[in-house]
Amino acid sequence: MSIKDKLKNIPKTPGVYMMKDSSGEVLYIGKAKDLSKRVPGYFQKARPMTARQMSLMERVLDIEYLVTSSEEEALIREAALIKEKKPKYNVELKDDKSFPFLKLTLSEKFPRLLITRKKIDDGSRYFGPYTRVKPLRRALSIMKSIFPLRTCRSISDGVCLSFHIGQCMGPCVKKISEKEYKEIVSHLILFLEGKKVKLLKELARKMARAAKDEKFEKALAIRNRISALSEIPGKKMRDYSGWGDVAVKLKKLLRLPRLPLNIEAFDVSNMSGKEATGSMVYFHNGKPDKSNYKKFRIKSVSDIDDYAMIREIVRRRYKRLKDEDGEFPDLVIIDGGKGHLWAAYDELVKLNLRNVPVVSIAKKEEKVFMLGSKASLGINKDSQLMYFVQQIRDEAHRFALKYHHVLRKKTIAGNF
Repeated sequence: MSIKDKLKNIPKTPGVYMMKDSSGEVLYIGKAKDLSKRVPGYFQKARPMTARQMSLMERVLDIEYLVTSSEEEALIREAALIKEKKPKYNVELKDDKSFPFLKLTLSEKFPRLLITRKKIDDGSRYFGPYTRVKPLRRALSIMKSIFPLRTCRSISDGVCLSFHIGQCMGPCVKKISEKEYKEIVSHLILFLEGKKVKLLKELARKMARAAKDEKFEKALAIRNRISALSEIPGKKMRDYSGWGDVAVKLKKLLRLPRLPLNIEAFDVSNMSGKEATGSMVYFHNGKPDKSNYKKFRIKSVSDIDDYAMIREIVRRRYKRLKDEDGEFPDLVIIDGGKGHLWAAYDELVKLNLRNVPVVSIAKKEEKVFMLGSKASLGINKDSQLMYFVQQIRDEAHRFALKYHHVLRKKTIAGNF
């Protein structure tokens, strides 16, 4: 597809864009509050350009973009990609004196997170640099409410306002141990690295453990943190206007009989095998259709067996759809690896539905698997295609986790 055609499909949403040359090398990475306004502007002939910009545009032969749910998320994602790709035309971000960083003071007994323009070798961990300080301040404010690290320069003998409004755990008066504090720091690092799904699963396990040990106050605090994380960028799905491109690529890559206009995705959520739940999310023309979401309370599996749980929810969904003579999806996505994929497919075969296309995506490796192939599919992890599959998978996970929290909340509340 030509750049001209891609520009027509760029969505009106925040995101990150990457300009590439003929070999696929990333030349420049930028972010935008509105991709549809920013990216096409580079290709307007009347636009005045510097010599460096002219040199860049002479080499650009391809454009890719990643949709984000907010300007703040785009800012974080842009910095991470620039650090990874080191594009030639982003040299201005190498000037550490001009751009802000997030600094996590790991050399301190109780670390703080703050914004700085100086990057020095002091034992701290730095994230960035970032191109704009205003959205970075907004992002920092959000993180303070979820990861309540201290903000004071030195530990005092009494609590401050931050403690009273729930934005500090009070290490100064020993309201939290050093071990528990470091655990919050490790969770914050996962978030800043973009590993929110992994973080949510870790928190879910800790909540289950606290409930099992009858530490109900701690379990409720963790549940509140999970709920807060579910509300920040990543939960709300944006209009994916570039869906036409992705649909064609999916059809070709997966050798589908038709365009995947209707997609269903499954995930399961369980902690210590209790209150296990499953979810199914439904996407039509690249957009989530929440009226067709389904939730499942696992009935036939008592142990921690993700394969068996996937089997149950796939069987229940498609047996009912078959009995009701309903319309089957153009593609089924399973959250998991090859084992999860084969478990789902085996249930489809038992229902004589072997022609329903099914793939899986593993969280840890971020690899997509399909039937008939031993290796994962070679999908560029920064491509629109991979981002879209991840987006559907994450939505299935969020929906399963949400239902699980509802059931766990009832269980925890019943023990008070």
